[in-house]
Amino acid sequence: MLVEPGADEVTVDGARVELSERRRYLVLNKPAGVITTARDPRGRPTVLELVPPEAAAARLFPVGRLDADTTGLLLLTDDGDLAHRLAHPRHKVAKEYLALVSGVPGERDLRRLREGVELDDGRTQPATAELLASGGGSTRVRIVLAEGRNRQVRRMFEAIGHPVKELHRTAFGPIHLGRLRPSGVRRLRPPEIESLRAAAGLPPSPPVGAAPKAGSVQ
Repeated sequence: MLVEPGADEVTVDGARVELSERRRYLVLNKPAGVITTARDPRGRPTVLELVPPEAAAARLFPVGRLDADTTGLLLLTDDGDLAHRLAHPRHKVAKEYLALVSGVPGERDLRRLREGVELDDGRTQPATAELLASGGGSTRVRIVLAEGRNRQVRRMFEAIGHPVKELHRTAFGPIHLGRLRPSGVRRLRPPEIESLRAAAGLPPSPPVGAAPKAGSVQ
């Protein structure tokens, strides 16, 4: 007999058995001007308008946020547990950005980024920061954070006197944007999903339709 998760109920000795449903995991290269939300009361374009209709119908939601002017990698899923863990600073899942900033940050500026910057909501955790190239009064900086406060990268660079002109996220944990075109969307491969679960401190995914083992975290 075939069992359909979400439609059929299975019991063993009178106890209900929860079945694993197939979840959806997408990566989007978010363009500028698109809002990281399901809908916008002001009518601005949202990230869900960029995903295929069948994916949008699956009640996907973004993992964390990118502000309207920030471009790059955004994860979307209907896996609430994984999304919560990836976004929570307790799990310290790294996020990598390329920032184009005004001026040329000096070694003292970089040290402040690396050791923590005092913001209005507290001192930031240590970050990785390195200069990539300078010219025309601007500098490209690679920065990697293990937390995700609101507009954090922009506020950190403002605090050291080098405001951000452009900001692009290139990686979220083990997932890299690669050559995905702007507004492009792709499904995560099973090994990528498992690497995300490991980064978030979750066990490997059970087979679809399999009951989780007693005591496992789902």
